[in-house]
Amino acid sequence: MMNVKIEFYLRFFTQPGQSVSIAGNIAALGNDDPENTFPLQYMDGEFWHGTLQLEEPLTAPLRYHYLLKLKDGTSTEEWGDDRILEPPAAGIEEIQIIDTWNYAGEYENVFFTAPFRQTLLAYPNTRKASKTKGPVTHIFKVKAPLLKKEETLCLLGTGKALKDWDTDAPVLMAPEGNWWTCRLNIPKESFPIEYKYGIYHHKEKKFGQFEQGPNRLLHGDALKNKINILHDGFAHLPNTTWRGAGVAIPVFSLRSKKSFGVGEFSDLKLLVDWAAGTGLKLVQILPVNDTSANKNWQDSYPYAAISAFALHPIYLNLEKCAGRKYAALIKPLRKKQKELNDLPELDYEQVMKIKLLTVKELYEVQKEEFEKDPAYLSFFEQNKHWLVPYAAFCTLRDKNGTPDFTRWKTNSQYDAEAIAKYVLPGTRQYGTVALQYFMQYHLHLQLREAADYAHENGVIVKGDVPIGIYRYSCDAWITPRLFHMDQHAGAPPDNFAVKGQNWGFPTYNWEEMAKDGFAWWKRRFEQMSNYFDAFRIDHILGFFRIWSIPMDAVQGILGRFDPAIPVYRIEFNERNLWFDYDRYTKPFINEAVVWEVFGNDSDHVKAEYLQWAGNGFFTLKEAFNTQRKVETRFAGQERSDLNNKIREGLYVLIANVILFEVEGSGGQQFHFRIAMENTSSFRYLEWNTQQQLKALYVNYFFSRQDVFWQKEAMRKLPALKRATNMLVCGEDLGMVPRCVPQVMKELGILSLEIQRMPKNPSREFFHPADAPYLSVVTPSTHDMSTIRGWWEEDRGQIQRFFNNDLGQWGEAPFFCEPWINKAIVLQHLHSPALWSIFQLQDILGMSDSFRRENPHDERINVPADPHHYWRYRMHLTLEELIREEPFNEELKGYILSSGR
Repeated sequence: MMNVKIEFYLRFFTQPGQSVSIAGNIAALGNDDPENTFPLQYMDGEFWHGTLQLEEPLTAPLRYHYLLKLKDGTSTEEWGDDRILEPPAAGIEEIQIIDTWNYAGEYENVFFTAPFRQTLLAYPNTRKASKTKGPVTHIFKVKAPLLKKEETLCLLGTGKALKDWDTDAPVLMAPEGNWWTCRLNIPKESFPIEYKYGIYHHKEKKFGQFEQGPNRLLHGDALKNKINILHDGFAHLPNTTWRGAGVAIPVFSLRSKKSFGVGEFSDLKLLVDWAAGTGLKLVQILPVNDTSANKNWQDSYPYAAISAFALHPIYLNLEKCAGRKYAALIKPLRKKQKELNDLPELDYEQVMKIKLLTVKELYEVQKEEFEKDPAYLSFFEQNKHWLVPYAAFCTLRDKNGTPDFTRWKTNSQYDAEAIAKYVLPGTRQYGTVALQYFMQYHLHLQLREAADYAHENGVIVKGDVPIGIYRYSCDAWITPRLFHMDQHAGAPPDNFAVKGQNWGFPTYNWEEMAKDGFAWWKRRFEQMSNYFDAFRIDHILGFFRIWSIPMDAVQGILGRFDPAIPVYRIEFNERNLWFDYDRYTKPFINEAVVWEVFGNDSDHVKAEYLQWAGNGFFTLKEAFNTQRKVETRFAGQERSDLNNKIREGLYVLIANVILFEVEGSGGQQFHFRIAMENTSSFRYLEWNTQQQLKALYVNYFFSRQDVFWQKEAMRKLPALKRATNMLVCGEDLGMVPRCVPQVMKELGILSLEIQRMPKNPSREFFHPADAPYLSVVTPSTHDMSTIRGWWEEDRGQIQRFFNNDLGQWGEAPFFCEPWINKAIVLQHLHSPALWSIFQLQDILGMSDSFRRENPHDERINVPADPHHYWRYRMHLTLEELIREEPFNEELKGYILSSGR
């Protein structure tokens, strides 16, 4: 086989100072190393060009893609991994490839993700391309993901080979991988040619329509020993015609006749039955990773995982785990099962206690056959990288009575060799270790079975990726270098949590994570893809910057964005502001402030917690000068209104600052405290100083960081998105930097749009009709009240919504009547967004007969409460819901009429 010459032509418009190169899986293209790519040369305003003379014959498929290097030295890659050049036929000496850059934000790329290719648009590949006479000179390839089952892509153009635009006999194309393809013999006298792609109705044997836009133009030739390959990108056809609807509910909230006081993975199959029957195409759940840290109800918080890979034992169906052979072990639990399942809410501690005791019994009677099961052995081999340390972690947690590995008597620092010995069969603790293997294997089987069942019924499953991990988790124990263990992650203040949120998680050490190409994240996504088709990135803003809170703070309000460009001391001088270090960086406490916070208890507070500093000011005593010290002071005391008032008041005093000094900056660099204007420290400044500080504050939060944060996100998100073919959705709520929408658009990541949380500050409400196509619209999430609960929160706001957004006259009803709930659901169904997803409670709210009586009992989480008990369960069983045929048919009609 002879060596060939490859001529690359890339159709791509660039800016001055930018350059383009190719990476591929052969040495001449750098073996996929982005630092060793093959450079192209600028040709004209339309093309970049490069000639590659292969030194060795091409004996295997060549996979390649293009990279764009920007002026600032950073690079971005085009999307997709489907540019594949097969070894040429004998006699071919030259290959000319004409490509079109694949922009990640193109709508059509969404339809090449796993949920669409494998489930939602998984049509059988039965089309055949038109045959050509003579040797092939040109191969046309183009993408058209939204063709219907009965449609085929076709090609027409000038010249005999392209049928001279004869729509009665077009050139038919056939799917090959992601590309519609045809092979033609075009004589050299036909050039240049004009052509277009079109739609041909296969069953009717009739031409349908041409693609939109002007004719495509091809210059060239047809030499004997040369093949021309055109990757024409996407056919210019309508690309926003597909829209779907879904339902969101945590697994623990499901209720079936067979569940054990909590929703289980097996209950997802019933949810899928209902969803498929009503026309819903997606089921969305909250995180299902193991959160068993403290063995009490506080572990109900699904975002505090002790492993980013292990599944939660609470979702295990004991009956399936036992099988017919050991069903007798489960029968004595029937009474307790019914008792727990009849409770209106989840009793986390009781359910976990019974399940863990029972699964231990099941393991003891099955362990010999289990450990020889080929399917289990295969599972173990594929997952041992996380399964072995996780099992050891759980064993050591229970042995030491705490997940805090810093307090363990042995193995407080992870050592792979030591742990390998610790988990060996024959050791005293092996039974406890193997029990974890047993549980994780059965959890895997049950969730995998539910996911497969969903796919068989045309429904996809959307998971949730928490932004953080539990501080004393297996992941932090194994690789503490990947996390900033001296910081807490959280969120700045908003309408739902006015003091901010402190999640207690360590923040990510992105510099360390980047050193191995974000391997931890890639393994995490790979694990998720075993069960999920799509996922929601919880708090995607954390990939731009995270809200980082010092360890000595309790409230999120004392955090700051990290990374962030600080304010420099010289900037105050440039604004003719005298820089008073103590005034800006230390708690401002005078007599008036103390009275404002504590009222009649001021004297007690001054005597017990403050000390006189002179000139009318106080400082906090050393024992109470951080929020964490104050928390400790009141931790053992009786809960009373007075103690709560003093504790919260001291938190206010400690947070009454304007600037945080950057550690190690020698008093030269600072970060602004969020919500500075709301502090009494700011209010007591004179007017001119206030205005100058406000201008600097606005610059700090809303201007200087944008480009910096954009670069931070583009350093992480493209590599992480490329690591998976799941559909990626971002939860982009809160204090959103201006760069976020553009980055998400560039990467084709779906945004989240919520009616009561408009991203436009000039709007009180967001209207679903204004949603971008690549988005998810929803009237509520698990972090807020349902539609019905929201209706009873703020009478004035609801009145404006009723008149202005629902277009209704008169006074708004005091309660959210079914027709109002229905109107809001219909608004979202008719949105142009790709997905409309509803909490199950909001769907049930359309029915007067089986909506829950008290809407406030339907709320899943209260973000302002760090100790919230996550225990909501649906009030009727899934079996009952499936039997509600009139309601289900009505819902199905709404979904179909909306075009979803």
